[in-house]
Amino acid sequence: MTDNRTNPSFVADEAPMLNSWLDWHRETLAVKCADLTEEQLRLRPVPPSTLSLLGLVRHLAEVERYWFRNVLAGEGAPPLYYTEQDPDGDFDNVDTASADEAFTTWRAEIDRARELAGGLPLETVGKVQRRGEDVSLRWILVHMIEEYARHNGHADILREQIDGVTGE
Repeated sequence: MTDNRTNPSFVADEAPMLNSWLDWHRETLAVKCADLTEEQLRLRPVPPSTLSLLGLVRHLAEVERYWFRNVLAGEGAPPLYYTEQDPDGDFDNVDTASADEAFTTWRAEIDRARELAGGLPLETVGKVQRRGEDVSLRWILVHMIEEYARHNGHADILREQIDGVTGE
């Protein structure tokens, strides 16, 4: 399994620490998907769950887009893979989805997130409230770490079921 991750620093200020952990988790998802075919990425190997590695990549592109482009920056970017009528489209509609497109989109959303958050103080409040509450960049970064960590646990199980590969 290809592993190009950079380990987070043991000692750093808060913003670099949070960003390095988020980047580590982003790259962990890439590691879990590395060296698999498009068909393997589409597999849903843990029934009755409909989770697939490709679905996780698509979902996390949506999550990056929502929190950074919409909540932090107020861009109002529309969803990529789901609709109101199909709220789990990011996860479910992978049977004919392109892995190349999904990974390109996910990476583009990460790049945009870095661009929007880069250099902002952690106390920066997003332009859009969530559940009637202000949301700080610090909260978004902590939430994103949690979101990736949870889904990387799913990815670990999916990968092991696909080809037996395990790892950190």
